[in-house]
Amino acid sequence: MKKLTYQIKINAAVSRVFKTMLDKETYKKWTSAFNPSSDFEGIWEEGEKINFIGINEHGEKEGMIAEIAQYIPNAFVSIRHLGILNKGQEILSGPAVEDWAGALENYSFFAVEGKTELKVDVDTNEDFIEYFNQVWPNALLRLKNLSEME
Repeated sequence: MKKLTYQIKINAAVSRVFKTMLDKETYKKWTSAFNPSSDFEGIWEEGEKINFIGINEHGEKEGMIAEIAQYIPNAFVSIRHLGILNKGQEILSGPAVEDWAGALENYSFFAVEGKTELKVDVDTNEDFIEYFNQVWPNALLRLKNLSEME
């Protein structure tokens, strides 16, 4: 597993960026960089299960099954991946999830002179490095633009 790090400076208060990142409607907008139908099911609370979903080309729900490993409002969110959702079915063990189970996605928010520095650390396997290096910067730019809108 490799750890990738992405950072962006956003001209908005940490509380605004944090809310924009996690609010249901704005979450769908910034994560549409990964999948146009990107969404989540669950709640952003420590210890809670949360599914990150999208609809595939066959109209089937797919995505990642995770839990909120740590949640500190306006400071830090850690997501631990547990498995995958394939055609609406939860898969929590076996070859399909071995590369992902336990992977973390960490979001750290820093207030600097009234602005926000957001750092994202993502665990991934070799197969997704190139994809993530293309898509994550785009997703974070979308989050920046949404957070800076007045």
